[in-house]
Amino acid sequence: MFLELHPDNPNPRNVKIVTECLRDGGVVIYPTDTIYGLGCDIYQHKAVERIARIKQTKVNKNQMSFICKDLSDLSKFTKSISTPLYRMLKSHLPGPFTFILPASKEVPKILQTKKNTIGLRVPDNIVCQTLLSELGGPILSTSLPGDMVEEYTDPEQINENFQDLVDIVIDSGIGSMIPSTVVDCTVAPYEVLRQGAGHLED
Repeated sequence: MFLELHPDNPNPRNVKIVTECLRDGGVVIYPTDTIYGLGCDIYQHKAVERIARIKQTKVNKNQMSFICKDLSDLSKFTKSISTPLYRMLKSHLPGPFTFILPASKEVPKILQTKKNTIGLRVPDNIVCQTLLSELGGPILSTSLPGDMVEEYTDPEQINENFQDLVDIVIDSGIGSMIPSTVVDCTVAPYEVLRQGAGHLED
């Protein structure tokens, strides 16, 4: 299904269609504040495995992160956050960052890795935020398979390429080609693993 969600004022009926699909174990392609992502409900194991198959990887080997609504939602999935770390997260979120943090027991077993870390995001994107509010929990997020190409910015092109692999492709206008900046917060000082759209300020 190819479904339009206006970037500033997403239609509540279409929002409901997407969140019901996620709750039922569906896989969707949706906009973030950077690139379009491949996502599902983090608690739907079959959907998580399906995303790994689309990416041609193993679940615990793939770089998957959680898209969270806000900092308090994010804090459920990581171990206790120190005051300096909290300040740093607060000053950069919502925004185009993926923060690697120690995973808490709230992270579903299927998504736990040997390193016991998890990537967490709070995008500055109205469609994302609206979907998360309606769903009531995080959405698993990973990039589309293959190399980042210009086709991945155009929802119509994405739909042509992936409509047989996913349940819904959301059209929320042209996306970016620059992914989020990945910051490892499990080391001191914090380390930028991938420079993307966000710039880390001390």
